[in-house]
Amino acid sequence: MSENRAPAQYCPYCGETNLWPSESGHGAWSCRDCLRVFSVKFIGLAGRNSTAPVAGSMPVQVTP
Repeated sequence: MSENRAPAQYCPYCGETNLWPSESGHGAWSCRDCLRVFSVKFIGLAGRNSTAPVAGSMPVQVTP
């Protein structure tokens, strides 16, 4: 992850906090409880007063 973003705080699959950086690549995390490896990528921000995302931005996406 970039220097100005916080690291993952919990596993998006099991909710546990036993996370360690993974050797799978930059920004990848390994959950030692459910044994999954995942990465979290920030895409952009949605508009405040809009129900639809702003063009070119989407909510946070979790990639298994």
